[in-house]
Amino acid sequence: MGYYYTAIGDSLTKGAGAWLSGGFAPLYRQMAEERLRTSVNYENLGVNGLTSDKLLPMVRNNQYFRTAINRADIITVSIGANDLRPYAKALTGRSGTGASGIAQALNRTKGNVRQIVYEMYRIKSGQRRPFIIRMVGVYNPFPSVREVGVYARQYNSFLSGLGGGNYRVADIYPSFAGNERELLFLDGVHPNARGYRMIAQELHRLGYFPLR
Repeated sequence: MGYYYTAIGDSLTKGAGAWLSGGFAPLYRQMAEERLRTSVNYENLGVNGLTSDKLLPMVRNNQYFRTAINRADIITVSIGANDLRPYAKALTGRSGTGASGIAQALNRTKGNVRQIVYEMYRIKSGQRRPFIIRMVGVYNPFPSVREVGVYARQYNSFLSGLGGGNYRVADIYPSFAGNERELLFLDGVHPNARGYRMIAQELHRLGYFPLR
């Protein structure tokens, strides 16, 4: 019968830094096809630089986004890193504004993402056809700054409690920690092809219940 997969989010969804591989989303689609043993039609709605406060009105008001979410059996979302990155960069310079700002940014991001997930469930409400939502956690591209790692882990922990039985989170933080040179692109921020494959594998490990 086939499934529909909609990938939503920031530059990780877009595949920045991957050059020819296209990022984690096309890899995950291939893995899903193998596991589900049917075709998976795929649409990538990734936007470079996207923040949670920009994604929220898209999910609420953009009819193209809402239609793509409505028809999707599989939804992945990568969001939150761009909300925190400016403050994380400030911390690399040991700026006090970074330390205070990142805590406030984290709270704003949590509020936005909670509403994004809620709105996706509203769009899907009333449907009898099963679907899954998979969130992609964040990693720390500044491993020398302990505070950034603390906030990244807090955000990932927050993500894990948002959805129901068809909702799961790929916590990629442990896989990137200590392996940044192997998994990050030359810019030191985005994953490289190997990093994106790891993200796709983490999503794949979450399974596909209740689809299969």
